[in-house]
Amino acid sequence: MRRIGMIVAIVAMASIAGCTDMTPRQQGTMSGAAIGAASGAGIAAISGGDAWTGAAIGGVAGGVAGNIRGGRR
Repeated sequence: MRRIGMIVAIVAMASIAGCTDMTPRQQGTMSGAAIGAASGAGIAAISGGDAWTGAAIGGVAGGVAGNIRGGRR
């Protein structure tokens, strides 16, 4: 269990460090896709649908919305 926690921490730190030089549009796209995927999976799981399909649809929709919003700054 301790090893899994260490791997998760390393991956989280690497992903945060990799996002420091992104443009606002890229940051918006990435955060929108992540939020959309999590929301889509949650909604699909609650409603009895397939969580993977909900995550895929939510990720695409969130990425598009984040791209549009990120480009307006």
